[in-house]
Amino acid sequence: MQDRQRCLAALRNSVIKYNTEDCSLAAKKALDLGIDPAAAVLEGLAKGMETVGNLFYAGQYFVPEVLLCADALYAGLEILKPHLKIKPIHPRITLVIGCVEGDVHEIGKNLVKQMFISSGWEVHDLGYDVPLARFVEKLEEVRADILAMSAMMTTTMMGMKKVIAMAKDRCPECMILLGGAPLNRDIAALFGADGYASSAGEVVREVLEMMDRFHEQARL
Repeated sequence: MQDRQRCLAALRNSVIKYNTEDCSLAAKKALDLGIDPAAAVLEGLAKGMETVGNLFYAGQYFVPEVLLCADALYAGLEILKPHLKIKPIHPRITLVIGCVEGDVHEIGKNLVKQMFISSGWEVHDLGYDVPLARFVEKLEEVRADILAMSAMMTTTMMGMKKVIAMAKDRCPECMILLGGAPLNRDIAALFGADGYASSAGEVVREVLEMMDRFHEQARL
């Protein structure tokens, strides 16, 4: 147990201290110790990046440091992601994901995307700074079940409301999942979203619950 905790702490600290080599070594150590790769990602890498975000908002870290931290995170993720296996408990789901127009903060979105991919779902990643209309165009193109949008600023999150209105009009059966620092479940509901996840660890469960609610309503 102590080895496990030390290894997860090493993953977190290597991200916070933006040490790419240490992060790769800690990820390999996690695999050697038999730590669940999903736990290594969520309790190690993601927790480390959460601290980085807090340091950024506190004015202790700036954009260059955050980018270096992201490099360390991706180095660890590169080691762990081939071993991520989340047993699907729902038929295959098609998702479109992206960061809304004006928002270039895609680290959290990339973690969420990896959780979806590891669940065996079909993921169409539009990247960051996505024009609002592009989300709906892609939904129609791939006939997606879920649209997942992320925003890290209050100024950009307002674009989500516009996308949701367009999506509900043109793709009424598609469900909307929102995430990002300035949001919460109440804001997501106010915007018209079907679900909200505060972290990468919640997204798979939230999508499955959204799908279950949809099918239950369809039977009524």
